[in-house]
Parts: sequence; C-alpha cells; structure tokens
Amino acid sequence: MSQGKLRQYYPLLWMLAIPILNIFYGILNRPGMKTYDLSTRVDEMLPFLPIFVIPYLIWYPFIAACLVTLFYRNRATYYRTLFALCLGLIISYIFFYFYQSGITRPQLGDGFLYSLVQFVYHNDAPYNCFPSIHVLTTYLMIKSSKQAFPHAGLRWTIHLLAWSIILSTVFVKQHVLLDIAGGIAVAEITYFVIGLVPAWARSRSRNPGKAFGASSE
Repeated sequence: MSQGKLRQYYPLLWMLAIPILNIFYGILNRPGMKTYDLSTRVDEMLPFLPIFVIPYLIWYPFIAACLVTLFYRNRATYYRTLFALCLGLIISYIFFYFYQSGITRPQLGDGFLYSLVQFVYHNDAPYNCFPSIHVLTTYLMIKSSKQAFPHAGLRWTIHLLAWSIILSTVFVKQHVLLDIAGGIAVAEITYFVIGLVPAWARSRSRNPGKAFGASSE
C-alpha cells in the first residue's frame, strides 16, 4: 500500500485516545474518601441475570466496530462521536474523583456464565459507577447511527445491540439505574457540545474580526 493510500487511514489513530484516557479509569477504580450508594428500591427488585454478561462483554468490539464503520460512512459523524466520547470520559473521571459511587455484587454460582461474570468482577472493582461509561459510550453509538446509517435494518441492529448492552449493566449488577441515567445525560450533553464546534468554526471563518472582538467599522 502506497504512503498516500495509507495516509487516509491516519484519522483512525485518534481512537488511541480512548485507551490512553482509560489509564485514569484504572487509577480511580478504587474507593475514595467516601463511597456513595445510588441504588434504589427498583434496583433491589431487578434480578441478577448472568446471561446478560454476553452483551456486557460484546461492548468492547461493538464500540470499536461502530467507530470504524462511522469512519468509512460519515467522517464528520466519526469525529463528532469520538470527540464526544473522549469528552464524556473526562467528565466521568471528574465524577469518579469527586463523587465516587459503588455497588454491592451478588454471590456467584458455578457454570460458564458465572465464570464470565467472575472475569468481569475480577477485572473491574465495584467503583466508578456514576455515570456508567458502558452506557455513555454505547448511547453515543445510538446517537451517531441516526446520522450515519440511513439503512433502517443496520440502524435497528445497532440499536438492538446497544440497548442490550445498556440493560446488561444492571442485570449483571455492575451498575444501578441512576448510573444509566447519568451515562445517557453525559452522552447527550457531549454530543451536543461537540456538534456546536463546526458551526462555531464556520461562523468564526466568516467573521474573523468579530471572533476576536474587533470592530466592523
């Protein structure tokens, strides 16, 4: 592959910002001075369903596949979604530092599905819950699919997988309902804010003097 053809794939390297930012997740994935419990009576009524560990683990390749597909189908939406995701991670880490929340996990039985849940529990301490990063990132794929995937079948497939991932966070007892609400709220805010940047840039390019407070006289 020629250097020119290879260069067109360079924007995919921006995805490396995600694992770099995730370094801070590991640092913060421990109890702080005070750990809050955001569970409600409804959360206590929700059952533990180990089958949902499958969509929970699908999250990792799902996010990567969606971002790569966005890159090929709609470059502007790819950038908007990726930058909204990174901004959302930063906001989440601020919450984790100043308002650390945790969750009580159930006792596990034997079997393949329980082994997968144990794998999740072993690699992710029961902190860093609000807002849910699983929900934040997955909901952004729902938002971006409306812009980048005109084919209804593909869009509904993404929505089905995305909502199964979001629901899995409470059914494998990794999160509570308020964590889901927080993840969706952060996703909505960051997607909206990043979407304002192109409009601001266009406005500034049309009125460079006003952008710096210069007089038009």
